[in-house]
Amino acid sequence: MDQGIMQIMPLVLIGVVFYFLLIRPQQKRAKDHKAMIAAVSRGDNVVTSGGIMGKVTKVRDDNVVQVEIAPEVKINVVKSTLTDVKGKVDPAAAAPSGDQSTGAGGGGLLSKLFKK
Repeated sequence: MDQGIMQIMPLVLIGVVFYFLLIRPQQKRAKDHKAMIAAVSRGDNVVTSGGIMGKVTKVRDDNVVQVEIAPEVKINVVKSTLTDVKGKVDPAAAAPSGDQSTGAGGGGLLSKLFKK
């Protein structure tokens, strides 16, 4: 009896290791992705599995969203093909003003020190 348990023990140990190192993290990642896809809303920037990036303009139903990939160019995308949701972009953060202290022509630190 004791000999049989000792022969099965390495297989059980390998199964436990596989569960905690491979199966469980993959299930968690799938659960997080499903929640992310379910939370997609109008205005979110998304990336599809084909590499198309765009902005969600309309959530048609549970499975389809309309994505604007260029001005006046909208496509319907199946939600399950979305790989990443970037969230809404703040217009002020997307277009920095010219008075920032960084950037090539934006009035850097040296140009502020040596004003003419």
